[in-house]
Amino acid sequence: MKFILSLLLVALILVGAAAAALAYWPIEPENTVISLEGDAARGAYLARMSGCIACHTNSEKGGAPLAGGVALKTNFGTFYTPNLTTDKEFGIGAWTVGDFTKAVRHGISKSGEPYYPAFPYPFYSKLSDQDIADLWAAFQTVPAVSDPSKPLDLNFPFNFRPGLKLWRYAFLDEAQSEPVLAKSAAWNRGKYIVEGPAHCGACHTPRNLAGAREIDQRMEGAGDLPNGGKSPPITSTKLLAEGWTFSNLKYALRTGVRPDGDVFGGAMGEIVREGTSFLNDNDLAAISIYLLDEE
Repeated sequence: MKFILSLLLVALILVGAAAAALAYWPIEPENTVISLEGDAARGAYLARMSGCIACHTNSEKGGAPLAGGVALKTNFGTFYTPNLTTDKEFGIGAWTVGDFTKAVRHGISKSGEPYYPAFPYPFYSKLSDQDIADLWAAFQTVPAVSDPSKPLDLNFPFNFRPGLKLWRYAFLDEAQSEPVLAKSAAWNRGKYIVEGPAHCGACHTPRNLAGAREIDQRMEGAGDLPNGGKSPPITSTKLLAEGWTFSNLKYALRTGVRPDGDVFGGAMGEIVREGTSFLNDNDLAAISIYLLDEE
């Protein structure tokens, strides 16, 4: 019995030491300095493209724009989107553009803690310095709302935030989106939107038990999405086989109306309503060209 207790004590000591090591493992990015002048109008457009309004506005409960509080129920527990208004206590009003860059592009909080990948920062890492500056300028125009963000309700061991540093080490890819020289400018613009701000792969790619995307099944559709949702495959092969064309895909992204006359429901309906319906004609065309691989 003493031997077993000794083993348990040693195990507890080792676990505690590992937890402490994770807590002190630095993950600060090398450079978050952006001195470019931001364009608030372009930033507001990017915010629509990036899904900020849809995810951070609790429309069902009459919430103020970007005040957070949207529940995302997952196998890991329930996430609540935070307040992104200019309130200095409960929002991001006390942040600097460096804090904003660190959060959006690198998934690291103002205090240096890692964000859960329910926040799609692996996609936002593709944003350019000008994109970040424009988004920051736009967020400065959001009226302050003094509503505290709801605490996350996660299952053990996922509620141990320092453990995310292991997830980052194993799965995080912050590589920039490089253009494909053999493709057209429109195709490459679509690639940037889909793989970057619009983060289509966040919902349309299956994930492993750790919540990381299965890259070898990219855009093949996924189950177990937040709040019990699922998504269809959107590879060019599957889209073409389902009767999607450049014209009807572009129209659906604008209106939410599918080729068969039905409409998108659930999360995709919200994405169209709060996001893609605001995109200009060129960007909708670029997304359609890229997804269908037409050029």
